[in-house]
Amino acid sequence: MMAEKADINFYFDPVCPFAWMTSKWIRIVQAQREYTVDWRFISLRLINAHLDYDTHFPPEYNAQHTAGLRLLRVASAVREKHGREAVGPLYEAFGARIMEAGPDEGRTPGWQGSPALVSDALAEAGLPASLVDALDDVTRDAGIQAESDEALSLTGKDVGTPIVHFEPPEGVAFFGPVISRLPDEEQAGVLWDHVIGLARFPGFAEIKRSLRERPQLASFGVTAQETGKTEDWHAGSRRLKK
Repeated sequence: MMAEKADINFYFDPVCPFAWMTSKWIRIVQAQREYTVDWRFISLRLINAHLDYDTHFPPEYNAQHTAGLRLLRVASAVREKHGREAVGPLYEAFGARIMEAGPDEGRTPGWQGSPALVSDALAEAGLPASLVDALDDVTRDAGIQAESDEALSLTGKDVGTPIVHFEPPEGVAFFGPVISRLPDEEQAGVLWDHVIGLARFPGFAEIKRSLRERPQLASFGVTAQETGKTEDWHAGSRRLKK
């Protein structure tokens, strides 16, 4: 069973590729340092609910972010019925199907929240198939909103996903780090130590650039041997309008 207080609280949206890449790095560090991780929820659709998607985002974002919310409803039901320790394997199963199974190009926006994908992920995680019904359970949105608000209370609102809280509740919290390449076993711990060292400095606020490589994920059509195209993710999401 997971300890009441984990070493890391990791707030994720299942459709965010950068959250997924960071989560893969965190899992390497977790194994090396014997950390416990509590996989928590932050919904891109809910934290951006005040924005007009048609003018602020590329056309597919509304459906994608809505799919992420639908998946978080399922994760919420899993946590409620099977414990917090069941969320990590479910997130891995989601990510394998969304990020690692092939290029996203050409798919119908929002495909990530389909019952078929969720059913497969539940089966892989050893969870009951009936939990797929939570996709449309809007009564769970208030709890997901509260957890999203909790995440933003740690960092401020001008951020995206993921949010990492190390040694909660008193420890440091930060957005990201946003990485496009997965570090190897040796690099993973070094990168972690640098990030934590910077974040722990009392006067630290932000270090940032909006130029990003497309992540080395099959969903972007970029292999681990390739360098993804550099794009400007201004405001963290390639918005059409600042």
